[in-house]
Amino acid sequence: MADADVGREPFVDEELTEEVDDTLDELGPEPRDHLHTGGVDDGTDHARGGPPPLSFFGVHPIGWVAGLVLVLAVLSSTVLDIEYQIGAFGWGLWTFFVVALALSLRPAILHHIRLWIERVGTVTKTIAWILAWAVFGFQLFNVVTRYGNDLVEQDILLGEVVSLAAQSFALMFLLGINYGVRDGVNPRIDFWWANFSNRTKAWLDFVLHAALLVPFTWMAIRILQPYAATSLGRKFNGEWPEGHRVWRTWEQSTDAGQLPVGPIKAMILVAFCLLALQLVAELIKTGFVMMGDDDRGDIKQSDAPQRIE
Repeated sequence: MADADVGREPFVDEELTEEVDDTLDELGPEPRDHLHTGGVDDGTDHARGGPPPLSFFGVHPIGWVAGLVLVLAVLSSTVLDIEYQIGAFGWGLWTFFVVALALSLRPAILHHIRLWIERVGTVTKTIAWILAWAVFGFQLFNVVTRYGNDLVEQDILLGEVVSLAAQSFALMFLLGINYGVRDGVNPRIDFWWANFSNRTKAWLDFVLHAALLVPFTWMAIRILQPYAATSLGRKFNGEWPEGHRVWRTWEQSTDAGQLPVGPIKAMILVAFCLLALQLVAELIKTGFVMMGDDDRGDIKQSDAPQRIE
């Protein structure tokens, strides 16, 4: 019986097939796309019936942003004659945006730059973990010796340890800020964010980083440059102290031990520089997601959305 059925054409109800086609035509293209993709939602807009990813003509979105900034800078400095920052770029900023525009024509190079930047985040993450254990050790020492100080008639056995604990904690945060952005542990509105597709998340991150966070970070770096120099001993008239023992001019902590706080204050500038580097990496990988290149792009996913109670 099975041999007799081999080669027999399957029965097809033409009227039923026409009715199904008419129904799908009335519902639109999404049900057909759902049938062709096997009904699997991979988190992308295409699987949800959305438009295909934009190609940006093969140019990374960073290039479009850099080109727009250059055009605005030229117009501001020539036609409009604006004296603000965008109309008074120094040679360093002109070089930066021109290089960014040139590199965006070769997205593969941007991908390697992103990988290099994120290796820096790995190093600072390791240092931050070491500092976390150092803070634990310093504080444990302070707690243990607090109960034995009566024997030596002292309130604090080693005042420098108290100051070291505070400065180590501050340094741990400053060196871990870029790692937090890289691994997505920075706070987000997850209950709202988790419902978006990867392309929507990439668009939000790219636009908000480029329009708000990057300018804020750049402004902070400009402001912190003289602050860091002053913390390390430079005088208000711009001169540095004579001699090589510049640390004698550093401001001292008000905590017990009175360790110098100049290096920690200068590290605030380093932290914002690390944050700026990581923001460049974020723009690169979210830009790839916007282009539809998910292999080079990356969007951090939260395992469970936050609950509001």
